[in-house]
Amino acid sequence: MSALNHAPSTVTKPPLRLLIAAPRGFCAGVDRAIQIVEQALQKFGAPVYVRHEIVHNRYVVDSLKAKGAIFVKELHEIPETDQPVIFSAHGVAKSVPQAAQSRNMFVLDATCPLVSKVHMEASRHFEQGREIVLVGHRGHPEVIGTMGQLPHGAVVLIETADDARAFAPKDAGKLAYVTQTTLSLDDTAEIVTILKARFPGIAGPVKEDICYATTNRQHAVKAIASDVDAVIVVGSPKSSNSLRLVEVAERSGCPVSLLIERASDIPWDQIEGITRLGLTAGASAPEVIVDEVIEAFRDRYSVTVDVVTTAEERVVFNLPREFRQRPAG
Repeated sequence: MSALNHAPSTVTKPPLRLLIAAPRGFCAGVDRAIQIVEQALQKFGAPVYVRHEIVHNRYVVDSLKAKGAIFVKELHEIPETDQPVIFSAHGVAKSVPQAAQSRNMFVLDATCPLVSKVHMEASRHFEQGREIVLVGHRGHPEVIGTMGQLPHGAVVLIETADDARAFAPKDAGKLAYVTQTTLSLDDTAEIVTILKARFPGIAGPVKEDICYATTNRQHAVKAIASDVDAVIVVGSPKSSNSLRLVEVAERSGCPVSLLIERASDIPWDQIEGITRLGLTAGASAPEVIVDEVIEAFRDRYSVTVDVVTTAEERVVFNLPREFRQRPAG
């Protein structure tokens, strides 16, 4: 009897208020890129080849692999084929489509239109005789693609405020800047302010290059970060916009800010004793993983959910013409 008395039928879960940021997760460019792969598989059958990860998310990539997508690092890994070859959402250097054309490959370009906008800006400035400054992170696929639009040496990469202070242009009167689309708003503003102070005549984008989704997700995290004990960002460690969300949460006063790919990655020991949690997702993270994380917390806590909305997103990008309905005959 005593053993039974010490075994309660229910365990009271501690309360947890979950503040979910909105907007979060997929942006229009990511959604378009994934649709291109899925529709290519439906229309042309498996396999379809994808150069680099279509977006920076392991769950998405694995799901597409299961449907018949084959991911490669470079075009030379693809055998002679009439099947589609898809370029990732991050964009590619000009040499990549040129190489594909030399092999008569059937290319579908999933580059985000907002990345293509930066490519066109850089090319326009170059044609006007300006030296191009690119604010971005070295080694990121988007930066490699943007720098690869122009001849070697035409673009100077600036990563930090110190880089901006040290930068010595060839001709201070013929300068322009563009930026990676997934940067920290605050860091980029600081760098651009330094460049404009040093070079008042520097030309910039008509509309800023940091994309609407990056901007909106950072604003949404700022709205909750100071009101919670911890923030969890669902996203990949390869994802620039996801990493920036972690930084934004920290700078906005959140004591603990964590990046996870799946619910199984939650470091429970680091968030022990919390009563208020912020949750968001990078632009390449699917909502199914956000739901998975919420369920993991429901298993351990009595969860109350509040969605904190700071913007509404209605942006949709058209698919390539290969998928558009053609008239009969």
